[in-house]
Amino acid sequence: MSRVTVLVAAYNAGKYIRECLDSLIGQTLKDISIVCIDDASTDSTLSILKEYAAADERITILECEENKGQASARNMGIEVADGDYITMLDADDLLSPDALEKAVSLLDSNLDTGSVLFHLVWFDENGQTPYPMRSDKVVWSGQEAFELTLDWSIHGLYVSRRDLFRKWPYDTACRLYSDDNTTRMHYLHSGTVRICDGIYYYRQHQESLTNGISALRLDLLEANTSMAQQLKMTGQCREVLAAFERERWINLTGICLFWLNHKEVMDEDRALERFRAVWCDVDRSMLPAGLKFKFGYCPCISFRGYFLQVKIYSFLRRMLGK
Repeated sequence: MSRVTVLVAAYNAGKYIRECLDSLIGQTLKDISIVCIDDASTDSTLSILKEYAAADERITILECEENKGQASARNMGIEVADGDYITMLDADDLLSPDALEKAVSLLDSNLDTGSVLFHLVWFDENGQTPYPMRSDKVVWSGQEAFELTLDWSIHGLYVSRRDLFRKWPYDTACRLYSDDNTTRMHYLHSGTVRICDGIYYYRQHQESLTNGISALRLDLLEANTSMAQQLKMTGQCREVLAAFERERWINLTGICLFWLNHKEVMDEDRALERFRAVWCDVDRSMLPAGLKFKFGYCPCISFRGYFLQVKIYSFLRRMLGK
């Protein structure tokens, strides 16, 4: 048993993995385990992991036979994690030396707390930028934290108790975005959520899968559907369900606008089929009046009417240079 297990899912991370592992080996909290999952890398990643594992017995390596994405890789790690607490560190990111010690101290001294956030700092070759948290609190209820993640007023880089990770492993509904669901479920069931002084350094790249112009952007709709199903299955109150239905609806219009501006990324029939499925699935009775009567977001009585409205809205935005 260790105090905390760190999951490091790595795919072709040879350029950065040494910095990542060095930040873990140098933690002031020594009683940790580091589970590195190589997601079928084709570069030097696996050989570097083996080099570090040979030098530090706290490092365990798991190898994926084929590339399945971070969520699946991390779930392999959860299965063998022996820590009282679990966290993850992307293979190109870093932790401050005291990050794990700070998080564990808060969890140990607050038994009602299920998750503890790090302070998040973005960095690249040009410098560092603190994450723009839009909440001044240092402790939230689980529901508050869940709702604050809907627009990422608080971020999703944290340490949680092992039972939360075991009960809600990483959502594999799609390659992108569905790991956000895991964060939200962990916060929602955390009792309270706090933030510590330890720092998570998030490396920013010029291009990322989530920001690029790609059909993968539409995976957000599938991830949202998976989240809605989980909330219903766990019997969440109407307030929580309504908050997420509002988020789904905003995302539906946003993805429709994205597709209308980049039709080349996906066949029209397939895109419209996905949009229609979400339009039908959202409980539109839960949408707030502010959305129901906002042009571009009005539910309308038919999908055809809704999508025509979005097309007009898209045209007007382009005319105004937005």
